[in-house]
Amino acid sequence: MDATTRNEPDELVALRTRVHALERENAELAARANAAIAAAQERAYWLDRWHLDLNALMRRRGAAEFRAVVRMVRSIVRRLTRLRRRLAR
Repeated sequence: MDATTRNEPDELVALRTRVHALERENAELAARANAAIAAAQERAYWLDRWHLDLNALMRRRGAAEFRAVVRMVRSIVRRLTRLRRRLAR
């Protein structure tokens, strides 16, 4: 028996282990993708149910300003949340 035949079972085990790890990773990726698709479908369902067209809404006058205000308020809330967490420690 030469060195190559002795290493073949070890290499086979290593390859099978890698295949199992890749299959697990693929399953996790598919689960995350499915969750993202489900969330997007849920949002689209409610927009359709409420007869809201976001594209038309954002073309209206004042939409860009409204988004800017929402971003500003959101950043303030995030900063306050971070500050509250730091003070709680």
